[in-house]
Amino acid sequence: MQDEFTEEDISQWRPLQVQALPVRGPRSLGFSSGLKAALVQGQYDLLHVHGLWQYPSWLALSWHGQTGRPHIISPRGMLDKWALRNSRWKKRVAGWLFENEHLRQAACIHALCEVEAHAIRDFGLKNPIAIIPNGIDMPECGMRNAECGNPPWNGLIEPGRKVLLFLSRIHPKKGLVNLLKAWAALEKSEVRSQKSEWVLAVAGWDQGGHEAELKQLCTELQISFADIRENKSEIGNRKSEMAAPSVLFLGPQFNEAKAACYANCDAFILPSFSEGLPMVVLEAWAYGKPVLMTPECNLPEGFAANAALRIGPSAESITQGLEDLFRLPSPDLRALGANGHRLACERFAWPKIASDMKSVYEWVLGGGSKPDAVVLE
Repeated sequence: MQDEFTEEDISQWRPLQVQALPVRGPRSLGFSSGLKAALVQGQYDLLHVHGLWQYPSWLALSWHGQTGRPHIISPRGMLDKWALRNSRWKKRVAGWLFENEHLRQAACIHALCEVEAHAIRDFGLKNPIAIIPNGIDMPECGMRNAECGNPPWNGLIEPGRKVLLFLSRIHPKKGLVNLLKAWAALEKSEVRSQKSEWVLAVAGWDQGGHEAELKQLCTELQISFADIRENKSEIGNRKSEMAAPSVLFLGPQFNEAKAACYANCDAFILPSFSEGLPMVVLEAWAYGKPVLMTPECNLPEGFAANAALRIGPSAESITQGLEDLFRLPSPDLRALGANGHRLACERFAWPKIASDMKSVYEWVLGGGSKPDAVVLE
């Protein structure tokens, strides 16, 4: 469905042909008058629905009833307890009207990890569950900074300063409020001098005006910040001053610009309260970057492989994690990143993920024995 980022999104799917349809009415409903016609004209054998609680769910249920053909659902973390508590009554109404039946009728439900599979069972669903993580493309430009171009902060921070990157949707569940509180708390900690060597770069698209709330919080916490979209020349003029920004807001980053962010940062952080399975962590590992993340990111293999530092979503836990990061010598940071790169290659590269999902599609359509990724209980 179309939004202001549609063209950028479609460009990432090439050479595949992708059709995006306009949304009518409230965006929260996701209604698209052209979607039904597209389904009927397509004569599809299988429908794979991503996400819940919107018009596509109702349409998929209707399509299944009319054609008798199967559908698969990827909830994308929307059955997690944290997610269910948000807009609870709207989701209960949607569940009563169509979503509960849509879920019950699914031939298979796709979970990104075992934690999400447990959430699906806790919701009362007994469908087969395919546990398959997100997949990623390994970077074409490799992991060397020069091959991926200049990052958006190029020339805006002092030479030698390190960059801690956050790249995701700018939304309260991502934990940025507590990250900024932790960032401010470090000014009074034992690693204050090490912290001065780092800049926090916040990249991503703003949802619901949360970015403005974060900037206001920076002001209240006396954190120097700048938005490079508005003040790039001004930042460059004052980069040698004491007031040089400690936090940079970068805005959305796509394609080459996003690759340059990953390749040129020194570490990555995702302090989320809730995730399905975050692509951004996998991408950071693909570029060989050390990661700080919460257990709620549902990537325990990252901790097991010594590819990530564990933080909780509280400001206190994030503060401790940042202190640990800033104390690490460069060889240890590189080792964390190398472990992450190895993990991304072995577990999350697209060839393996695509093969696993293909086997689930074939099984749902009656093509053989149950795939290893599918659990029935």
